Amino acid sequence: MSVAFAARLVNGPFGDPGLYVDLRWEGRALLFDLGYNDALPAAEMLRVSHIFVSHCHMDHFIGFDRVLRLFLAREKTLHLFGPPGIIGCVEGKLRGYTWNLVENYGFAIAVAEVGPERIRRVLFPAATGFLPQALGEAPFDGTVLDEPAFWIRTAHLDHRIYSLGFALEEKSHLNVDKDALARLGVPPGPWLSDLKAAIRRGEPDEFVVTARWRLPAGGELCREFRLGEVRDRLIRETRGQKIAYVVDTIFTPENAARIAALAQGADLFFCEAPFLSEDEEQARKRYHLTAHQAGLLARAARARKLVVFHFSPRYAGQAERIYREAQDAFLGGKEWADGSGEGDAWNQR
Repeated sequence: MSVAFAARLVNGPFGDPGLYVDLRWEGRALLFDLGYNDALPAAEMLRVSHIFVSHCHMDHFIGFDRVLRLFLAREKTLHLFGPPGIIGCVEGKLRGYTWNLVENYGFAIAVAEVGPERIRRVLFPAATGFLPQALGEAPFDGTVLDEPAFWIRTAHLDHRIYSLGFALEEKSHLNVDKDALARLGVPPGPWLSDLKAAIRRGEPDEFVVTARWRLPAGGELCREFRLGEVRDRLIRETRGQKIAYVVDTIFTPENAARIAALAQGADLFFCEAPFLSEDEEQARKRYHLTAHQAGLLARAARARKLVVFHFSPRYAGQAERIYREAQDAFLGGKEWADGSGEGDAWNQR
């Protein structure tokens, strides 16, 4: 089965946190956290439309400057979400530079500061030297982004500051029946993405979808279909894919409950595991998780696959111990993962 989201860690398990999620059928990507990200090619970074920052400790936010430099001359609004204080952190970064030659630039950063009860939004347009423009506030109901194909929810976790955990969930997975498509006599192509988008928008049966394709000898053919003609013939709807991302938080009953609810049923659960259980006291002092605790959280969430990362450098050369400790707590017969796969658990369903 094809996947909607192809997720991979930006760095290895000992590097700065960051999760890159390719929205495979939309031609764009999402990025979770802004640690050091030079390993991510510029072409892939430029596909990012939304960035979700857990908190602004240096190893989660130092990559902001590279993003700014790459996007600066683009005609694009980049959307950034983060915890209380994120607006001030972004503004502080922007104030660190001189902006006297940007009046014709079309780039802007839209920042959403996600509090426990309200979301505050501010726009930073390059053309004004990134002077902040207030966009207002709204009540927060747990969902930070709601699009036709997916939504993203968050939970406020305790790291002696707020650290946001995130869950990306496809609302439903729309599969094309290849046999039915062959009987229709039309080849696959971008028009199928248009068809799925129309279904997700709730367009009426009379809505027209146009299939276009090129002939081997040159030229182009097209056919028009009413949505009502092809929706039930071509599309099979199944449960959507889900990815959870949790970093930098302490293991307490309150946090565990929030994480288990956020990540419930995740196909891929990316969870920090900086410490081994033998150093649990250090983990507690630093408001971090152990690998064992990460495994327990994944089991409580009934995740299908656990990917642990964000290992402390004290365990250099011992990554296998961390993977094994997390897996032993996770149980369930699933194989541990090192974050190199893209949707393996989804493909094995």
